[in-house]
Amino acid sequence: MKASSKPLRSNSTLEAEKLVKYLVSRILKVEQETESILSKYRQPVVIAEDPHRLIENILSKFHLVVREIHERHEDRPTLEINDEYDVQDLLDGLLRLCFEDVRPEQWTPEYAGSSAKIDFLLKKEQIAIEVKMARKGLNKKAIGDQLIIDIAHYQKHPECKTLYCFIYDPQETISNPISLERDLSGKHEDLIAKVFVVPKRM
Repeated sequence: MKASSKPLRSNSTLEAEKLVKYLVSRILKVEQETESILSKYRQPVVIAEDPHRLIENILSKFHLVVREIHERHEDRPTLEINDEYDVQDLLDGLLRLCFEDVRPEQWTPEYAGSSAKIDFLLKKEQIAIEVKMARKGLNKKAIGDQLIIDIAHYQKHPECKTLYCFIYDPQETISNPISLERDLSGKHEDLIAKVFVVPKRM
């Protein structure tokens, strides 16, 4: 009998699918509760499907989502955010809730003898997202130096007009994150860079 070449779905894969469905329901609940609270304090606005607004909403609420998924029923296993790969995995799922074409790990054209991988590219919207996670040994200066190099690479990408630099800092190790955002955000030749540090140490 000929063996099937189709890989079997492991228990870990099934558990991951259950977790994703659970995360979606929790995210929607958080979104509804947040909108309900904010609606009491702001004037009515016309909500447009602006991709930049969607991305900035996802990034600004990322830490809230992480906190929510850690509070699972009956202490069930959850997604632990320990490094940049974990951040990318969760962010990938959140982006796919709003965008149809999310392309992870796309190469930039060569610059100064080397290329770099874009963590996420939204080709239709011409938006790229670079992910960093602050930790011991990767402080504000080190992250800033890395982003300066990344921005130089992304300037050469023909399908990237806006770059979001997302710095996840769950331990709030970055002192004065506002200065990091302001120093690197802005127009760099034909590329607009927007830096987000989440959460911000006050």
